[in-house]
Amino acid sequence: MKAAYYQASFAAFLRADPAAILGELAQAHGFVLEQSQRDAWLEQIAIMKRAVQHLAFGHILFEFAIPRVGKRADIVLIVGCFVVVVEFKTEEADFHRQAVEQVHDYALDLKNFHRGSHTLPIIPTLVATKAKEVGLQSLCWASDQVAQPVLASADQLKSILVEVTRDSEGPSIDFDLWVSSGYQPTPTIVEAAQALYQAHGVEDIARSDAGAKNLGLTTRCINDIIEHSKAKCRKSICLVTGVPGAGKTLAGLNIATKRDQEHSDEHMRSSFLGMAR
Repeated sequence: MKAAYYQASFAAFLRADPAAILGELAQAHGFVLEQSQRDAWLEQIAIMKRAVQHLAFGHILFEFAIPRVGKRADIVLIVGCFVVVVEFKTEEADFHRQAVEQVHDYALDLKNFHRGSHTLPIIPTLVATKAKEVGLQSLCWASDQVAQPVLASADQLKSILVEVTRDSEGPSIDFDLWVSSGYQPTPTIVEAAQALYQAHGVEDIARSDAGAKNLGLTTRCINDIIEHSKAKCRKSICLVTGVPGAGKTLAGLNIATKRDQEHSDEHMRSSFLGMAR
């Protein structure tokens, strides 16, 4: 799966003819190009040319792959030390909740599963092309360095990116290293079950981006709750939350398997409920 349909430095993007960019997008698309998609790309190209024309350094990627969910983000920008994910809603005047969640999910996916983005600040941005300008928004950062989604009209995107560059204090992102880092989602449930039932621990099979340390902490915490509940003859319900693919099911499999192997006096029933937004 190609990382992006089109990628270039800001300088090269600004020099390129829109028709040439459209040609690359259409060629990479691989499907029948609908008129609506063609028009949307041309509009995005025009908006992005205006938005980055005063930025000296950076890179732009169109249709950046989010392979874990089989989708593509409209635009990803590498600006200074920031990753900016831009989702366009053409012909929209409102910022619908579903669209806000969509661009936020893309940012979270990059943070958790794109190896080059684990330690980087990421700004999800939703552009409704027919919207009126919204008030200036301060970036509100979560503990994982993913900002709350920024809402913008087509004309506001330029000023948002200018502000982002002013706030860029860390070292600039090495674009070639970032774009080649790739995705490493957690193992499938079948792979995880096979490994666990062969007496491997969660640390042995969890890839680095699944957070083996956090999975181990989760396992130990739940085991402590089980032991406390047994000692006090009490019942406990443990709810484990996290973004899709973070390793919740892997942690559950690990706990159930280890206790089945090491605690023959227990009769355990394990249930796994997968929830997707």
